[in-house]
Amino acid sequence: MKVREHARALVHARLGYFNAVYGFSVGKVFIKNHKSRWGSCSEKGNLNFNYKIFFLPPALKDYIIIHELCHLGEFNHSSAFWTLVARAAPRWRECRRALRRLSSR
Repeated sequence: MKVREHARALVHARLGYFNAVYGFSVGKVFIKNHKSRWGSCSEKGNLNFNYKIFFLPPALKDYIIIHELCHLGEFNHSSAFWTLVARAAPRWRECRRALRRLSSR
């Protein structure tokens, strides 16, 4: 199995797990080779993830998936958005800092 296929399987499994908490309507899920982002959410409800998510520690993988999933409920980074994120990722600040450190290398 190729890395992208592993990443796709991982993302779909974790999306299903975390969406049991939220109950959002997820559009299509894409695994891409983003140069500068781990994930994104379109206004159509499609979620995009960098295939390199596969190589991250589990807590960071989950944070990215939760972050993008929560954009389906709040399409911004308002306090309401972060409250949604905290429901499934109470240590989101720690994960965010760790990703920023990794991304700055």
